[in-house]
Amino acid sequence: MQVLYISSRSISVLLDPEGFYESGEKRTLWLDGEEIGEEYRSVASLFDLEPDTEYELESRTENGETEQLTFRTREEVCVLNVRDFGAKGDGENDDTPMIQAAIMCCPAGGRVLVPEGDYSTGPLFLKSHMTFEIAEGAALRMIPDRTRFPVLPGETAANNEDGEILLGMWEGNREDGFAGALTAIDSEDIAIIGEGIVDGRGGEADWWVKPKEKRIARRGNLLYTQRCRNITVQGITFMNSPAWNLHPAFSDDLDFIDIRVKAPWDSPNTDGFDPESCRNVRLLGSEISVGDDCIAIKSGKIALGRKYRRASENIEIGWCAMLDGHGGVTLGSEMAGGVKKVHAHHCVMRGNDRALRIKTRRDRGRDGVIDDILFEDIRMDGVKMPITVNCMYFCDPDGHSERVQSREKQPVDETTPRIGTIHFERVKAEGCKACVVYALGLPEQPVEHLVLKDCEFDFDPEAEPLVPAMAEGVEECCRRGLVLRYVDKVTLKNVRMKGIEGEPVEAIEVGSVEEK
Repeated sequence: MQVLYISSRSISVLLDPEGFYESGEKRTLWLDGEEIGEEYRSVASLFDLEPDTEYELESRTENGETEQLTFRTREEVCVLNVRDFGAKGDGENDDTPMIQAAIMCCPAGGRVLVPEGDYSTGPLFLKSHMTFEIAEGAALRMIPDRTRFPVLPGETAANNEDGEILLGMWEGNREDGFAGALTAIDSEDIAIIGEGIVDGRGGEADWWVKPKEKRIARRGNLLYTQRCRNITVQGITFMNSPAWNLHPAFSDDLDFIDIRVKAPWDSPNTDGFDPESCRNVRLLGSEISVGDDCIAIKSGKIALGRKYRRASENIEIGWCAMLDGHGGVTLGSEMAGGVKKVHAHHCVMRGNDRALRIKTRRDRGRDGVIDDILFEDIRMDGVKMPITVNCMYFCDPDGHSERVQSREKQPVDETTPRIGTIHFERVKAEGCKACVVYALGLPEQPVEHLVLKDCEFDFDPEAEPLVPAMAEGVEECCRRGLVLRYVDKVTLKNVRMKGIEGEPVEAIEVGSVEEK
């Protein structure tokens, strides 16, 4: 067993490093000699522990293998129960000021406890050096009235080296945006833990009605951080967000462990987890099922990426389940600051439109570099497209323009993005629909190197044709192999494709295809 995180009241452990979201074997867990239940997942969490206390955790598999782990919880200065501050938790009264008062009164090293109950609230603002616990049976449910939500201004001039304080953001741009259900600005050392719920009530309000229309401000998130560091989110269920669910921006050293993110499959722009210009991020043992990309790693659309030149990098996604959603793990398309050093592994994806998805376009700029990306030990079931690399993604008002979609070489200049090396190892997919890989680079800046090693792709014999990538002029595909255009080098080693029709590799303007 490996410790992933310990707070004053909880622990998360990795039980099976070789498992996926579900462990290879079911286990029984014992705490200090007392059986506490069965666990089928690779990552497990325990809550309701005592602070500054030593425990012994034991894991027993069905075939008799045992592991022991001794750990001590962290110290805790005090507990502030929001009920003592006047919160009702009856689902009717507005508990926002009472919970916010508890947060503001919490000393460094203290914990704010939201006990069982339904708490009707607006956005809450967290501060440094505190734990915020939403206990089992507790739910923060957002008031379905946008006029009662604070607005984070998109343009705020400042006498600092940047000439601004960046607050409100929307899809990679500075824009007035509503605060998140949980918001942290310029803060550090925050833990958000528990088995409770944060419910945006997106379908009960008007958030999903005319979703692209700006009314007062842009739709907010369930968790939003700006310029934060050392943030941990553990155990919480996030659901029905007005827009993107979890949006950490310009933040470092972030852990998201054993969380669940849920939204209806047809809810607009409800991405699950969108770190933007963030560094040193872990998403472990979590389940996401939403109406857009499950995970989308970003770094600003154009202006923010070019100004701050801050890549999202050193990101690990492990032992997770991405269910439904447009994309499983997506890089881009707002990535003008770059996306580097991403490692996604031991994950399962089911029913996604495009499981592993990379998307960019002209004008993302020379800092918009996607490189050093590794996807390994990935299992897919019923995904339409296992792998898509698209450098002509038709987002933005000019996305269908000749400049963005032209197959003629354009000058390579400060507006030209780049995709470097991307590795896919031990990717196994069943029930594929369109093709194994659809890669569309730029004629002036081809994708540099795609590597597929020890991969297996089995196709649905009843699959129907569909368009594999969101770009102009992309033909429908059905049960095809690798469809490649504008790629410098492709390396294939032990790649098996079952049920394809036609040639396994269809290459146009590709430098080399090396099969080992």
